[in-house]
Amino acid sequence: MTLHTFNIFLVIMAIVALVVFVSLFFVDAGYGKFYDKKWGPAVNNKLGWVLMESPVFFAMLLLWWFSDRRDDLVRLAFLFLFELHYIQRSFVFPFRMRGNSVMPLSIVLMGVTFNLLNAMMQGGWIFYISPVDYYGSNWFFDPRFIAGFIIFIIGMFINIQSDDIIRNLRKEGDTNHYLPKDGMFRYVTSANYFGEVVEWVGFAILTWSWAGAVFALWTFANLGPRAARIYDKYQVEFGDELDTKKVKRIIPFIY
Repeated sequence: MTLHTFNIFLVIMAIVALVVFVSLFFVDAGYGKFYDKKWGPAVNNKLGWVLMESPVFFAMLLLWWFSDRRDDLVRLAFLFLFELHYIQRSFVFPFRMRGNSVMPLSIVLMGVTFNLLNAMMQGGWIFYISPVDYYGSNWFFDPRFIAGFIIFIIGMFINIQSDDIIRNLRKEGDTNHYLPKDGMFRYVTSANYFGEVVEWVGFAILTWSWAGAVFALWTFANLGPRAARIYDKYQVEFGDELDTKKVKRIIPFIY
């Protein structure tokens, strides 16, 4: 793939992200809190997450392995951070989930499709399209890498911490619903989503790439509307317990 073709690919992905962003304000992705049988046959939630998230983990490894830049230390660092997220998302997070809920197979397949396209975006840029000397060894000391790395780690911490808070809201056998209030839930009702957005903004900065920026855009396009729906659901479910003056949807103090 040439640089020109790759850039067209990124533009198309960005346009589709905007379409998805608008669409998700009108159609709920039918998993988790908004599970709906109309999305078709379903699989166990844990299995669904593994099937949905793991392809990008392996695809990135393959793109790295077949690249003639696979020994480049900076690019290896990018790979490590990317894969660190997907180890957590594919092989840790699902098995810490409680209950026996299900996920529509259609959602799993859509997730697999996007994740493979994202592997093409990130792995394609890092290991094939970017100029060979774009990431010199001094990149580790570049303010963009340092700032992006810090932002990425903070985002990952918020994401994992928020998932833990949600997971421990109720004890085994308890079917009541509770409003999460610890950690970044003090400021947004979808703190786990906020953490994930922060992660990929950090990745875009530390790689200083349009590919990373498009992924960050996709992350918000997918999670922003869902966070808005969760906010509306919490307002109905918890009423005045949700301090709407202080607590926002997904971006603290803003939205």
